[in-house]
Amino acid sequence: MQQTKKYLLIGAAVVVLGGVAYLGLRAPAEHGKKSDNVQIVKTAIAEQKTIPIKVLANGYVTAINTVDVRPKVQNIVRTIHVKEGQFVKAGQLLFTLDERSDQSNVAKARAELAASQSDLADAELTLKRNEDLLARNFVSKAVVDTSRNKVESLRNTVKANQAITESGNVALSDNRIEASISGRIGIISVHPGSLAQPSGDAMVTISQLDPIAVSFTLPERELANITATYPQGNAPVKVQLPGQPEVTGKLIFIDNTADTQSGTIRMKAQFDNAAQKLWPGTFVSVNMISRNVADAVLVPAQAVVTGPEYKFIYVVQADDTVKEQKIEVVAIEEGQAAVTGLVANARVVVEGTQNLRAGSKISEAKDKSPAGAKPSVAPVH
Repeated sequence: MQQTKKYLLIGAAVVVLGGVAYLGLRAPAEHGKKSDNVQIVKTAIAEQKTIPIKVLANGYVTAINTVDVRPKVQNIVRTIHVKEGQFVKAGQLLFTLDERSDQSNVAKARAELAASQSDLADAELTLKRNEDLLARNFVSKAVVDTSRNKVESLRNTVKANQAITESGNVALSDNRIEASISGRIGIISVHPGSLAQPSGDAMVTISQLDPIAVSFTLPERELANITATYPQGNAPVKVQLPGQPEVTGKLIFIDNTADTQSGTIRMKAQFDNAAQKLWPGTFVSVNMISRNVADAVLVPAQAVVTGPEYKFIYVVQADDTVKEQKIEVVAIEEGQAAVTGLVANARVVVEGTQNLRAGSKISEAKDKSPAGAKPSVAPVH
């Protein structure tokens, strides 16, 4: 019994000592309660400036002009004058077909034309003599009429033979196949001795590489912005291949209809390509400025807080407390948000918003920047 009382006394003493220790430790904390509620944050100053708004898209390079070379006549390929992958100029000879049959036809047509011209000349002399004789009443009028009819008939024969000769010359020239545009030729699908046919596969394809085009699509909502910003239709467009610098061109085409399923509209831009950095069929990143937002108030995009009902920004007051400022986001460009509902030069919280409530006390986080540095200013692009 006495031993039990002893244990109870020891336990009571432990409780009392523990309570004293708790009160001793708790007193300083209660004394520093106000300082513990100060939230460490990073802030920035809102700026006002006109900013360009970019739209991004994926595009692919396409030749502005592409020609499939086919013969006009069915014939045997005699000579190939170019090599695969060669650059050619408009009018350069590509292929020669077997022209022997057409040469014979042209020679025959020329001979028949010469004969008919000779007959016409003889008939015209006869008509002139008969007209002279009729004037002296040595022949009847019927003789003159017959001579005149023969001349008209031979004139028509000459015209017909001239047409046949010209047709033969055209057929003969069709055996010389020339480039209709300047560009780079692809794979040649025929060989000497092959039968080339107008309805068959293309003998070769020529693609114009300079200038060159890039096709891409943009949301249809951007059409109004682009046409308003560039009424002349010469919007600058930039494209970039992976690991390569940007190349600048201009917008040359907007489709006349939008895709009803995707809600996009097709566009095409043209680029100088003397160095052949852009190659048909390759994919590129496309960006262009669709509009400019005048006198936009800019803050870092991470300063915007999305609440259950609206978006807002924590604005720092003169007493280093914060208040919620309801805003509307006009656009986000390169990490900067253009907003309405906020005045320029306002100091806004950029980092640490998750721990804040309206009225919270804040303190600027210290970094490794030189002492006395001011809060960072949101960069403007």
